[in-house]
Amino acid sequence: MSDEWGFAPPPFKPDEALQRLRRDLREAGLTEREGVFERRGTPIARLAVDGAVIKAETVKRPSRSSPEWQARALKSGADLRDYVVELKKKLASWSDSDD
Repeated sequence: MSDEWGFAPPPFKPDEALQRLRRDLREAGLTEREGVFERRGTPIARLAVDGAVIKAETVKRPSRSSPEWQARALKSGADLRDYVVELKKKLASWSDSDD
């Protein structure tokens, strides 16, 4: 998978990428508890390595009772960066009343 410049991106290592993603979510103000990232006790995201990809699930809207999850497969460093940017935008748009 080389591009016009003649080099390929580095191989995606899901275990290493998961550690980076977990750090990014903590820096965004989320707390990890039993594999679920929360904001003030409300589930926001779940992460898991699934083969060669990271399965990232994010809630549509914060809900303590029954959150509706949206799944996304992260297969590259670019996918990882895009996911973090989108999640930060969602966190900024959700007000305290959404929790």
